[in-house]
Formats: sequence, C-alpha cells, structure tokens
Amino acid sequence: MNKAELVEAVATKAKTSKSDAEKVIDASIEVIIANLKKGGDVRVTGFGSLVVKKRKARKGTNPATGKTITIPASKTVGFKVSKALKAKL
Repeated sequence: MNKAELVEAVATKAKTSKSDAEKVIDASIEVIIANLKKGGDVRVTGFGSLVVKKRKARKGTNPATGKTITIPASKTVGFKVSKALKAKL
C-alpha cells in the first residue's frame, strides 16, 4: 500500500474527503517525526511502538576495495509490534 492508497482507504473508512484524510495523515507523520527527533517513543495501543535506536560505531569492509573502514555511530527507528496486532496476523 502506498500513500495514495492509504489516503483513499482512510477517507473511505472515515467517510471524509481525500484531501482531509491526506491532511490528517501528513500531520500525524509530522508529529511522529518531531517526537522521534526529540528522542521520544511513539506508542499506539493495539498497533505498536516506534522507538529510536542507537547504533554504535563498528568496523566494516568496503566491497569495492576490500579495505576495512569504520562505520560511524548512527540513530535509526525501530518498530515493535503490539501483542494485539501480532495476534491478528
């Protein structure tokens, strides 16, 4: 499902216009990103949790040259499925 399909499905389910559904989806994504940037978690009961994970710096290999390189530390987002959603799948 891409964004356009999501917007259409939400608009149909909520019995609203596609433009209103898209505004709500866009606003939700902006709020989630802002909270994750601050280091917070986003928990949606019955769906799951988005959490910021920290990766340590590590050694890797450049596949083109075979030389060892240092991969810098970084942050990434992880998703943890709720028990309720897992049970439905």
